[in-house]
Amino acid sequence: MSTQEPGEKKLRPARTNATKQKLFDASMELIGERGAAGVTVDEIAAAAGVSKGTVYYNFGSKSDLIAQLLRYGVDILHARLVSVQDSSADPLAAMDEMIGQAMDFMAEYPSFARLWVSENWRIPSEWQDTFAELRGRLIEVIGAAIEGVAARYPVDESVSRGSLETAIFGACFVVGLDRQTYNPERTREQSVAAIMTIMRGYVRK
Repeated sequence: MSTQEPGEKKLRPARTNATKQKLFDASMELIGERGAAGVTVDEIAAAAGVSKGTVYYNFGSKSDLIAQLLRYGVDILHARLVSVQDSSADPLAAMDEMIGQAMDFMAEYPSFARLWVSENWRIPSEWQDTFAELRGRLIEVIGAAIEGVAARYPVDESVSRGSLETAIFGACFVVGLDRQTYNPERTREQSVAAIMTIMRGYVRK
């Protein structure tokens, strides 16, 4: 029998049960609308159609619940980004598809994107360490994709690789969320193309 504490669980999308999925969806919707501080465990339980005890059984405290929600969402996004790393012989095309996967994620989980953007840069934040860890996981995937481009194409070496990773990472959240909130008529392809201008500017002609 596992001795792992609820706060230590790393929820994997393929293995997450239906109850946790319902809790994730309900929490993201409420927290995305009103912020983490404005939502109670009772409200999350009611929106998910489960008991308050079920929330605590699956996640522990409200703080742990939010930390696990962040992990759960990043697990989904991370898996989608990694899935396209080796899907194309052209690393620029792979980067294009990776950004497309990020846009699809933002479209599917806009409330998660709102939570990430609203809480990630809040100082101090009780989830600051969690954000730093999860951000690092996503940045690592983006960095590997950039490395693939640099190995294939001549690139502008004066550009800071870390700043480039951060620019693409931030653009995915901001462009994806802006599309969902203010510009729903903007297509996935238009959003991807806008972010890809960052990469295409990095590649020397």
